[in-house]
Amino acid sequence: MLGTGPWAHRTHAPALAAHPGSEFAGVWGRRPEAVAELAHAYGVKVYEDPDALFADCDAVAFALPPDVQAPLAVRAAAAGCHLLLDKPVATTLRDARAVADAVRLHGVASVVFLTLRFAEPTAGWVGEQAARPGWFTAAAHWLGAVFPPDGAPSAYADSPWRKSKGGLWDVGPHALSVLIPILGDVTAVSATRGPSDVVQLALRHTSGAASTAVLSLGAPQAAAGVGLQLRGTEGVYELPDWRDVPGAYGRALDALLTAARTGVPDARGAEFGARLTEILAEAEDQLPAE
Repeated sequence: MLGTGPWAHRTHAPALAAHPGSEFAGVWGRRPEAVAELAHAYGVKVYEDPDALFADCDAVAFALPPDVQAPLAVRAAAAGCHLLLDKPVATTLRDARAVADAVRLHGVASVVFLTLRFAEPTAGWVGEQAARPGWFTAAAHWLGAVFPPDGAPSAYADSPWRKSKGGLWDVGPHALSVLIPILGDVTAVSATRGPSDVVQLALRHTSGAASTAVLSLGAPQAAAGVGLQLRGTEGVYELPDWRDVPGAYGRALDALLTAARTGVPDARGAEFGARLTEILAEAEDQLPAE
């Protein structure tokens, strides 16, 4: 595993340690004291050099900021490692494309951990709705209180890239990861700002359906929440709630191992991650200066 932040402690490391089909081998990070603490907690090796970790391991799990993750993912793929990536893969299309190209060039498997696509019952719900015809429109919101105006910041607030890039880049991939498999790829996007870091996307899809997504990390605590509503010829359907994020991460690792063993790329892999970055970068380019 690469990374030692809150997600590594709360999700990645517990899921890797508990996974029956793999061995949690070691940790590398940019803060030696944090690496030592995490490695000691799980009884795994401390790596001072990421390339040494790549040489020892068959697969690498990333818990790093996106623009630190991307160049290391390219190096890991070149070393023959399968990639369990975090979202977004990168915040520039060049870097995201480099990861996807490295995966293809070196013949390794990749999966991007998009929570709603692996958590249950949301993952099954997405598959059910993707099979339904006649979607007309959808409305999504992911309003996080990571940097709330009315209370203490969350455990994930000590994150420079989140402060800089906001909800568009942190939670936008989640919304798109559900809208795209159900409504089809995005053919047009427009974006505008709201209060705090709120960004509203208006999307057109290959199915002809239109959707919206309202994204923020700076929502008031009383207004925070996640939802997605689909409307079509068969009625109105709401995204169900989900809880077990470490369990979802374990299922993402299952998907990576399946792709590695079969040689069949997972639809939630680096290529999909690059497409998400492309859409979000186009949206960001449209936003007026703050």
